[in-house]
Amino acid sequence: MSPASDPALSYLELKDNRLHSILELTNAINANMAVEQLYRIFTFILKEQLHFSRFALLHHQETWTLAAKSGYKRKIGPEELALELVRFKEITLVESSNSSLLEDFQAVIPISHHDRTLAYLLLATPSKMESLEPAHFSFAQTLTNILTVALENRKLSAQNEIKEQISKELELASEMQKLLFPQELPSNKKMDISGRYIPRHAVGGDFYDFIPLGDEEYIICIGDVSGKGITAALLMANFQATIRTLFKYQRFELTFLMEELNKLVMKNAKGEKFITFFIAHYNAYTRQLQYVNAGHNQPFILSGKKTTYLTEGCIGLGMLDELPFVQVGKMQMQAKSTMVLFTDGVVELENEKGKQFGIEQLVKQVGSFSALKMEDMNDIIFSKLEDWKGNLPYVDDTAIFSCKFF
Repeated sequence: MSPASDPALSYLELKDNRLHSILELTNAINANMAVEQLYRIFTFILKEQLHFSRFALLHHQETWTLAAKSGYKRKIGPEELALELVRFKEITLVESSNSSLLEDFQAVIPISHHDRTLAYLLLATPSKMESLEPAHFSFAQTLTNILTVALENRKLSAQNEIKEQISKELELASEMQKLLFPQELPSNKKMDISGRYIPRHAVGGDFYDFIPLGDEEYIICIGDVSGKGITAALLMANFQATIRTLFKYQRFELTFLMEELNKLVMKNAKGEKFITFFIAHYNAYTRQLQYVNAGHNQPFILSGKKTTYLTEGCIGLGMLDELPFVQVGKMQMQAKSTMVLFTDGVVELENEKGKQFGIEQLVKQVGSFSALKMEDMNDIIFSKLEDWKGNLPYVDDTAIFSCKFF
């Protein structure tokens, strides 16, 4: 009996071919070869070692692509072909299929991983249908599974590396943003000031600041950029740096300052974002407070049992090329009065019933605890916010800036 006609030898040769094919492909994968090289090796194995006369590998990564083929010349879009194949959930013989798209093949082999279809392998051999063995197609499925799952894991690994790098960069950005907030706030015989901020994400678009102008005059401000994330944080950082730089060298009338800041926001945001902003100039000697509220949540002053909302100002910065009006508000501060600045993340925080925390409740909490140091009062207010939201997350950047004037 000749070697070619020995069934046992043929079986051993086939088994050896399959083992060699798996080793060849896995070695290439472990060597981290380029995707195109892996497809070429896969094509060579199917054609030269497993003797499939015609095949097509439809592989989904970002989109469906015809990743490898041999003996298949039909021009058809991968997405259209994928729609035809979506009904196949297991190895299926299709030689007698009525579909014109499948008439060139004998079998469709779907490849799935974690309940998601990664690929379809379409196969044909020179053999007659009766002589085809299911194991022949099962091995092709195994080989394709090794390739596509490896590429899927490689893609996920690359995505995880990118996510890890982004996470590190965001962590650094978060630390840098913390440095933009005033590190030392006064707590003395003139005033007691404290701020607290929780960004919704690693970085946010809220800020507050305290800028001394000598021994008796101070700038107190808070702002909120529309939107969230890196873009909002960058715009706010630039905005805050500009304010500090301006006041470092010169004092400005608040009307002129707001007009210049509006131009800055229009230039940097190009009309895509705006900033709500509140700024106050306080003279500790005369006890006069001048302020402008540019579309921001209305800060309020508690003096005894009286609550005054600071409403005078203009529209948000960056909404129009020019501010149509700027009104400067003036207040004579009474001893032991408390001013609270905040962003909308405070009053718009919802509980599990969808009810907002609200300005009335904030005023009530400040009224109850304003006799404390401002840092302690802020801690209590944030504990109230935590209780209010329950298990829900903060859905916006949240900032409170509290000032007591003695």
